[in-house]
Amino acid sequence: MLPEDFDTEAFGYGRRWPLTYDALEPYYRAAERELGVAADAAEQREHAGLPLADDYVFPMRPLPASYLDRVLAERLDGRRVKDPVALSEAALRVVGTPHARNGIPNSAYEHGRGYVPRGAHGRPDPANRCVGNASCIPHCPSYAKYTPLKTQGRWSDSVRLRDRAVVSRVLVDGSGRATGVEYLSHDGTVAVAHADVVVLAAHAVENARLLLLSGLANRSDQVGRNLMDHPVLLTWSLLPHAVGPYRGPGSTSGFESFRAGPGRRVRAPFRIEIGNWGWAWSKGAVDGDVAQLISEQGLLGAELRRAVGDRISRQFTLQFEMEQSADPANRVTLHPHARDPLGLPRPLVTYDLDDHVKEGMVAARAVSDQIFALLGAEDHTDFTPPAAWPGRFDHDGRTYGYRGAGHAAGTHIMGDSPTASVVDSWQRCWDHPGLYAVGCGSMPSVATANPTLTMAALALRSAEGIEAELAARDRPAPLTSHTAHTPRTPRPPGGAPA
Repeated sequence: MLPEDFDTEAFGYGRRWPLTYDALEPYYRAAERELGVAADAAEQREHAGLPLADDYVFPMRPLPASYLDRVLAERLDGRRVKDPVALSEAALRVVGTPHARNGIPNSAYEHGRGYVPRGAHGRPDPANRCVGNASCIPHCPSYAKYTPLKTQGRWSDSVRLRDRAVVSRVLVDGSGRATGVEYLSHDGTVAVAHADVVVLAAHAVENARLLLLSGLANRSDQVGRNLMDHPVLLTWSLLPHAVGPYRGPGSTSGFESFRAGPGRRVRAPFRIEIGNWGWAWSKGAVDGDVAQLISEQGLLGAELRRAVGDRISRQFTLQFEMEQSADPANRVTLHPHARDPLGLPRPLVTYDLDDHVKEGMVAARAVSDQIFALLGAEDHTDFTPPAAWPGRFDHDGRTYGYRGAGHAAGTHIMGDSPTASVVDSWQRCWDHPGLYAVGCGSMPSVATANPTLTMAALALRSAEGIEAELAARDRPAPLTSHTAHTPRTPRPPGGAPA
């Protein structure tokens, strides 16, 4: 995230974070180490607006730009496009996107000590590389991306992972302090796990559902509210010549010119991903192209193979990821009737876009039109049939379709006050000592960057706070005539009494 993303109230919308970019920056660095992020620090500083220190380098060297990236950079770098909503212009530049995907370790990392990726058992694994299988979703057979197995491989023998078990309720004592959880095993039995600290880390929707199931942490009436995602506007076209889609990760670069600045006062900011996988997300698998060429043009055999090869080789998609601000009306509640296979109420989601996001999509579509024109590309964007685009709206006679990025956030939002938020800046539930709800659900704004790194940084910060709080509680007190009769009040980070 950018520094200005932490206070969108300054632009007249959304909510302010109870901490700043500077406060989170050391944890961003720690998260980049744990995940093994590949990027060019100078490029991110100069062209993405990140205030990285001059001597900072990422753990991994940046992933190579795809052929499509290079073609677009040659044609578009330095060209200017108009934003009809913000009434401004912006320069285009293809910028590499940081990835938690192992490439080549950076020998300059940590002042020349270098970066050594860790394998599933915590041992150095120099063979952990992205080999461009083009199968990042749903799987990555080279294990090149970060996986929790790398972290779990460093667990001590004192850690027990209970699988095939679903937590159904958080338990608290008479004072409201969290004491453990009740969970349902795969065989239907109910069990209890007791704990000094309970950390909910089931992501935005399930964290909110569990708090609602438990009837906890909702003094502010904000549990489940302020659900956010990155609504994505997709546009797609055919370039005049082959650009070799389906090589490497789904996206390796993008345009970052619309993420920040005064324009976000009148429309949602957005970043633009350059899609390396043709029309896969916008139109589905290439089977659809084959079926269309057969049904509409009657092609078969060698002619069909040539036509399919020509069409697919020229496909590319732009993915406009919009910021959505916190809106209490967008929320997760418990379904009044529907139950899951364990008999628990399913989550019920209420979700819509406000005018700020819609104006952002209007600006994004206008930018797309100009980019396609500069490239001489044939625009094939078409949000029909309606059943394929349930997220849709009309504006000035033009139809806009959108999809969710799956970046759910905001359902147990953090803040400065227990009357207006669910957790504090350490992701501690205001109402229940010893209970933490961590993850994207704590974020007061989702900004335009994919939220994984911010989520990881927040988790590392909270883990540090939890460790400090427990250490302060368990540290022996010196026995004097005064302290022998005066119980100590542990103070976790931030100075608030535990």
